[in-house]
Amino acid sequence: MKATLSRRKLPRQITSRRMIPPLLITLAATLAWSASGGAQDGSLSSAGRAQSILPNQFQPVYQPIAAAPDSPAPARIASRISELGRAFGPGVSISVRDIREGWSTSWNGDRLCPQQSVSKLWVALAVFDAIDRGALRPDDAMIVTRNDLTLFHQPIRALVGDNGYRATVSDLLEREMTQSDNTANDMLLRRVGGPNAIRAMLTRLRIQNVRFGPGERLLQSGIAGVTWRQAFASGNGFEQARASLPVEKRRAALEAYAENPVDGAAPNAITLALARLVRGELLTPTGTQNLLALMERSKTGRARMKAAIEPDWLLAHKTGTGQELGGVVAGFNDVGLLTAPDGHIYAVAVMVARSSRPIGERQAIIANVARAVIDDWKTNSRGGSSPRYRR
Repeated sequence: MKATLSRRKLPRQITSRRMIPPLLITLAATLAWSASGGAQDGSLSSAGRAQSILPNQFQPVYQPIAAAPDSPAPARIASRISELGRAFGPGVSISVRDIREGWSTSWNGDRLCPQQSVSKLWVALAVFDAIDRGALRPDDAMIVTRNDLTLFHQPIRALVGDNGYRATVSDLLEREMTQSDNTANDMLLRRVGGPNAIRAMLTRLRIQNVRFGPGERLLQSGIAGVTWRQAFASGNGFEQARASLPVEKRRAALEAYAENPVDGAAPNAITLALARLVRGELLTPTGTQNLLALMERSKTGRARMKAAIEPDWLLAHKTGTGQELGGVVAGFNDVGLLTAPDGHIYAVAVMVARSSRPIGERQAIIANVARAVIDDWKTNSRGGSSPRYRR
């Protein structure tokens, strides 16, 4: 059925420039749409059903994709992924998973890599999980004060005055996932119970080979070899404190983190979790829909997977970028879902754990992996030697 959306004035955090997030429309090619809500498996009570952060006039709910049996990846894409990984050299890990057909291929795909802001995905998942269970509402208000500020990228800081800034859960979700705002992320992290609550959720949902760190302030200060003080959140206090340390101490802290990241995750684990999200195994249909919509609206990483996206393809993703010292970066990532014009969906994760390669080359390996997926779909859907997909 055709979904329609009223043009009445909507809250800013749920208003899209294109009104209806394109990924939601594209998913209709693979998923059966319905106009009514409900739990994904009947196990949730009415109090625990998900609340949409989309307008009431547009709350499509889909039936989950059936899990496909594991199968070998086509030789062409497997060879290309290995070629890209080998050419980049040490440090890069790659995973590509075809959600419909069940195959996957990887390069160092089980290595634990620093997630950096990719970990915001798990915070958002925990928030939607809490909404699904009725423990949280999208319009619940939270006051952001100067004592809540973190470090690095936090656009919300400009809005926090003497009396703080009033934000809703859905507002903070938008900032966390589309702008990668560190303060918005840590506010939501505390609201759902902190790092231990995220770890418990990952265990409950059987998401393995994914670690969750201590939150942005402690994570980033630890990577730099600095003991966190809240005063560092003002101005460039953290940067000054970091710069005052001996380079040897900073290098030792960064190398220790890159070798054994407290927030480490394996690309294969991430693509499997993304596949399970799309299949409806992690959240209710409405919760799934809302999280995918936020990922599709992400504004970060224009030179990463976004650089490979062609017309009629859609990307729902989350990037992550770590600290750099002496030309060495610990964590440079992009993970997400690539949706083809026919609705075929691939989960992709490219993670650079540690590298001294220039930023352009780091961006290029991520874009080239996405491009390899797109090229493989073209070959197989448009008269290639072994067509699998039908428009």
